[in-house]
Amino acid sequence: MEAVSATAESDRPARTARPAVERPGTEAIEVKGWMRAHKWLLLRRISQFSILVLFLLGPWFGVWITKGNLSSSLTLDMLPLTDPYLLLQSIAAGQPPYAEALLGAGIVTAFYLLVGGRIFCSWVCPMNIVTDLAAWLRRRLGLKGGKVPSAYTRYWLLAFTLVAAAATGSLAWEWVNPVSMLHRGLIFGFGLSWGIVLGVFLYDLLIASRGWCGHICPMGAFYGLLGTRSLLRVSASRRRACNDCMDCFAVCPEPQVIRPALKGAGQAHPVILDRDCTNCGRCIDVCSKDVFRLTTRIDRSES
Repeated sequence: MEAVSATAESDRPARTARPAVERPGTEAIEVKGWMRAHKWLLLRRISQFSILVLFLLGPWFGVWITKGNLSSSLTLDMLPLTDPYLLLQSIAAGQPPYAEALLGAGIVTAFYLLVGGRIFCSWVCPMNIVTDLAAWLRRRLGLKGGKVPSAYTRYWLLAFTLVAAAATGSLAWEWVNPVSMLHRGLIFGFGLSWGIVLGVFLYDLLIASRGWCGHICPMGAFYGLLGTRSLLRVSASRRRACNDCMDCFAVCPEPQVIRPALKGAGQAHPVILDRDCTNCGRCIDVCSKDVFRLTTRIDRSES
């Protein structure tokens, strides 16, 4: 990695860089213990599985706490939630939305404007479990290289899904959306949906590291744009303590967001402001020096 600016570097104690390890987080486990080195990962899994359970209790056991799916739902027969990306597709397709859909989309939009749009990707989306598994297995098998598409691909695909909706008069993307396919497969059994989910897993495992979430998924692109100015952020507030272990880069689903804050590349403050940061907290978990913490975009302090 490149050195930080001369001014920042002169203030730092001498340190010895070490190469990236095949199993990032090993040092953090030794220093902090297993639980602290996996705290944010465990909280995310609890969040993801709890949300899935709420949706599956009805179809599986007849307990209808939440009706619908991640695209459109009604909780306790009073709280409507609508995916604003789905609402945009519906409007593009010429389908006037119901008042409940507009209210539900407004609630969801307000939430992600505050906490960060791509929190959907790391804390809600069930496909994150699939792609995280592929990334973990890829590291364990030592798979390197692959052909990764441009990061702008997801934005082109986002635009294409809206154009396709307008051209067909239907929610065209929802027929192949892996998130919808996974949810549908859990309820009705895996058919074509199983093949789409497996395809994403194999793509991330064998072809492009973090290829789906980091370069292709239009939902990720949409929620990234939605949360561009969100309040909740990760900060490398103790970046002076960084020992260049590279573990944070190894586990981050969007590693390009780390360097500006950690190394002062293009910005003086330590807050990660990139819209593609998912606020997943894995950089916090695997850092043995406690360089990172969850804070707000207005907190520019260092310690």
